[in-house]
Order: sequence, then structure tokens, then C-alpha cells
Amino acid sequence: MMPSTHDWMNSWISSPLGVIEGMFAASQDNPNSGWEAKAVEFFKEQLKQKDAHTGVPSMNDIPLHYLKPNSLVKFRCLIQDMFDPEFYMGVYETVDPSTKAKVLRCGKYKDVTECGVDFHSKNTVTAERQTFYCVPIPGENPWVKESYAGSSQARVVPSTSYVPSRQKRSYEEDDDMDDMDTQPQKQREPHTGPQSPTEHHGNGDCKRQETEAPSSQTASASHLDLNFPLPGEKGPSCLVKVYENWDSFKLNDTLEVYGILSVSPALSALADEKDASSSIVDPTECMETAEEQRVHCPPASLVPRLHMLYAKPLSHNNPLLPCATLEDNSAFLSSTLSEMASVRAELLTYFTHVLLGDVLAAEYLILHLISDVYTRRDVLPLGKFTLNLSGCPTVSSYTERLYQIIQQLVPSSYYLGMSLQNMNQMRLVPKKDYVANRLVSGALQLAKNTSLFLDETQLEQGQLDTTGVRNVTALGNVISWQKVDYDFNYHQMEFPCNINVLIASEARSLLPSDCQIHLQSQVTLDHMDEYLSSIHMHPQASSQLNKFRLYLSVARLLDYSISDEVTKSVEDDFVDMRKDDPQSISAEDLHRMLVVARLLSLSLGQTSLSRDSWLRAKHIEMLRRSRMEQHKCVNGNEP
Repeated sequence: MMPSTHDWMNSWISSPLGVIEGMFAASQDNPNSGWEAKAVEFFKEQLKQKDAHTGVPSMNDIPLHYLKPNSLVKFRCLIQDMFDPEFYMGVYETVDPSTKAKVLRCGKYKDVTECGVDFHSKNTVTAERQTFYCVPIPGENPWVKESYAGSSQARVVPSTSYVPSRQKRSYEEDDDMDDMDTQPQKQREPHTGPQSPTEHHGNGDCKRQETEAPSSQTASASHLDLNFPLPGEKGPSCLVKVYENWDSFKLNDTLEVYGILSVSPALSALADEKDASSSIVDPTECMETAEEQRVHCPPASLVPRLHMLYAKPLSHNNPLLPCATLEDNSAFLSSTLSEMASVRAELLTYFTHVLLGDVLAAEYLILHLISDVYTRRDVLPLGKFTLNLSGCPTVSSYTERLYQIIQQLVPSSYYLGMSLQNMNQMRLVPKKDYVANRLVSGALQLAKNTSLFLDETQLEQGQLDTTGVRNVTALGNVISWQKVDYDFNYHQMEFPCNINVLIASEARSLLPSDCQIHLQSQVTLDHMDEYLSSIHMHPQASSQLNKFRLYLSVARLLDYSISDEVTKSVEDDFVDMRKDDPQSISAEDLHRMLVVARLLSLSLGQTSLSRDSWLRAKHIEMLRRSRMEQHKCVNGNEP
């Protein structure tokens, strides 16, 4: 009788090493069979089957202590650090102590060998693998986590204590953990969690809380710095073992890794005792310092090992988009493009309400949220559009509420209150620790397309110290050049980034920006609380939020071009504008107008610039500049 689909799924998901060892055994008669490549290809093909990936348990939303050791799992993550390559026994021979029979075994995708290794065997093959230290995508928002967890069809075999209805287990525990975990976070970062009633569901929070270790492990975790870039982050970190093409991966890449989970207690024993037993495939040499040993070989119960079979680069982490690229999913793309203009109109209305009745500021906020560094010309990043929203009220926690609304719409974001204390004390730039031989993370080690909300209304009078000056400089580099200079003590190393920066301020920001618009509030300060409460009292329905989330991600991923005809028209316009008053428009103004025109086109679902979009871009830029001139006159010499 043929096995059922469910049984077959379970066999390669729950026992992937069985598949690999079977291929290895079959290859012994044919040394040139290329079994390793065939094994990897087998798992890739299985994952291509319809919805097969949803049946693979995810480390992001299933607690580690519910996952079956040596099963196939997936992990949505960012490469936070890259360790040195390590050697391991790719092939080794074991001897049965009673019969003296020798068996050739495969050591790939494992941390621990079988008992009875013959270390003098001529058949031993030493191989090399790379180790990446990976963390969950920094600042990934609750709605993303909940949506991914909700779409999972993973079923873990009955031998573990995991059951699909796990979210019913511990509402009380979650409340306790919420109190415990969010309180310290509020001191530094008051608003990073979900605040909107539409998003604060019990089930989603429960799933998210359970990605943490049981209480017996939490105490141990407190002594182990998991090196998350952002304060208050939760979820597993993982040592990913890479067996091929590791040069194709870069620091800060976002991936969905499919691999074999290893949580062998022997790894924890290695972390505790220097004299590791010879049964470990990759024994740590005594050349390592104690600090390096602690970082590179943490307890597997807290930092599991994941032996990579396949890694899918993530162009986005929006669960509402199909896994295939937009080009490969023409039906989805055409239906989405046909609705973009109407969704944009709804989003513009919503943002106008959020921005206190200012429709022009709402236009620019949409353009900012879909901006993306699409290429680099020499050192210049093209496509970035940092927005300085000045004129923000300092009452009623307006900027925090604005961030909470953006947080509901973008997949990843981070709120940074630019208080003197934060600027002088936070580590924004990653730094190399040569004693532990690791890269200590900083808050600017973010995945591409993360929305960074800088709240300059938090800035008070006082003196920036050396750290503060360095942090402000780092923020300026992100905005101007989309790069972060990592600190390697004796030198700095540039790492390109792609971060959407929104600066909320009272007057013009002390940081540079690509575009400033001064908020013109239609709401009096007396009615601010009541007005802002109405946004949260009548939140957008979940389906409406999902439309906005999908719209913003798709607009950012679209290709864009300008025809020769429109290029000529733009050049003629520029010449005409300078004829009347050469001082009225500069090359920098033209560049900004072209960026606005590009984003305006994409926001309407148009992949090439039309004459109408160009004229509209010129019009809204004229309105914005006119407003800035009026504000400058009213406020004297403020730039």
C-alpha cells in the first residue's frame, strides 16, 4: 500500500537524516554518484511542491522545546555574524565492540558522531563548513509574526509534546511574561509593541511568547547575550552550519533557512567543559579563549544548531505576498496593479486623518514608505527618500502614536527616541569584539527596507558626549549614504544598508534629509487627545489594513523605467524653469523631482513615467516648496 501524502511529508520532514543516510549508503557502490548534490536537490524539489513549505515547522513561531531534534525546520532570520570556518568528519568509520564489524558513516549535517569511531581509519574524510550566527529579523512587527504563524500547516510528530492547539496553553503565563518583558523596555523604547486594538489578539501574542525558552532556561539565557541588534527583542538565535556556496551569503542578508535541527546535549557539555569528548565531530581547540568558547559554543538548548540544506533569500518579509517573485506570479501582479490606484486613494484618506488633516503631508508619507534603494551609482544610493516631517505636535504623545500606526503597516520597523540619554548611551554601530571573536550588534544592524522612525521631539537641551556625537554621525551616514561604518577598533568598515528613515521633529531636523515637509495641522491642541483617540477608537478593519500592507510592499518591489521621449520632455521642462529664474531650481531640485515622480508613478501602480505623473510630481513639489517658504517667512530665520 502506498504511503499517504501526510506520511510521506512526515518522513522527509521528521527524519531528513534518514533520507540523507540512505543516499550516502547507496553511493558507496558508486563513489562518483554525486549523492551530496542529489540530497540537497531532493529537499529543494520537495519544498517546491504546492504549500509544502507550510508543513515545515518554523523556529520563529514554534517553541524550541516542542521541536523534534534532527527534524527539518525553517528559520526566518538575518545573518548577524559570520564565524571562522570549522573542520568536521564528513565521513568516518565505526567499529562494533562485540563483532568488530566496521561501518562507514556520514558525518554531514550532524554535530555528534556515533559511538565507536575508528580514528585510525584510512576512510576518514575531513571536510569544512562555515558557521553563521543568525537572529530573527530585527524589528519584525507583531502582525507579520502572527500572520506567518497563522498560515503554518506544520504538524510535529506525536513523540514531542507539541500539539497544534498550543496557543490555548498559557494565557496566564503570557500575561506574566508581558509584565516581566515589556517593563524594562518601556524605559528606553516606550512604543515598539502593538497598541492598536485590531492587532492585540490573545492567540498571536501567545504564539509569540512561546518562542521563548521555558522558565528553567530563561535564567541561563539572562547570562548569555544573544546579541540581538535591537533592545527588547524576543525569539531564538541560531548557529547555522553552511556546507556549500557560503561565499554567496553576506552579513545582514535576510534568509529563510531550511535545515536539520541539532540540539544535542553533548554540545552543551562542550560549552561547559574544555576537555570535550572525542565523539564530537568538531572539537573546539584550546586555542580559543574562555570568552570565545562561550560565544561560539553556547548551550544548544538556548542557541540551537541548524544544518542548512537550502536557504531562500528574502526580498521582503511580508507574509501577505506570494512566495514567488512578482515576475513569476503574473496573475497576482495584474490583479494587484489594477487595484493600486483605488487602494492608494483610501490610504491617502487614512494618512490625511492621521496627519491631522494635512493631505500634502499624507502624499509625501506614502512616497516615503514605498521608497527603496534600487541601485548605487559609485557611492550614491539611488531611490532613497528620507522624509523630515517637521511641525509635529509635542502634546498627546503624537509622534509615538504616529509610529504605532506605521508599525501596523510595514513588516519591520524601529522607534528611536532621540533623547540625550539614548544618544549618549545606546550602541547604534556594531563593533568587533576581538576577545570573544564576534561582532557585537548595534541598533543600526537592520535588515533592508526596515522603517527607522527617529523621534527628534524627544531631544532636550544638554551636551552630547563622544558616544552621542558618534551616534548622530552614524544616523547622518545612514540618511545621506545608506551605509553604516562598523567599528573594528583599528579601522572602520563600510556596510551598505537600505533603511527607510522618517524623522519627526518640531522645527527642521538637525539631521540631513532628502525632503522636508512642515505639518499643517487642522486640529487645535485643545482637541488633540480627542481627535487622536478617534483614530484608535475606530481602527481600520483587518482586511483594510491588509490591503494597505500589501499595497506598500508591492509598490516597493515594482520595476520602473523612463522612456527616451519622457526623458526629453523632462529635460526641456528643466531648461524652461531655469529660463525664467535660474536661482529658482537647482540640479538637486531636479533630482528630487525625479525621485518624487518615480515614487508617484509606482504608488499608482505605473511602472514607467508618464507625462501626467511628471506634471503631478512638479505640482506637489511646488506646493511643498511654497509651504516651506511661507513657514520660513513666518518663523524668521529658521531654514
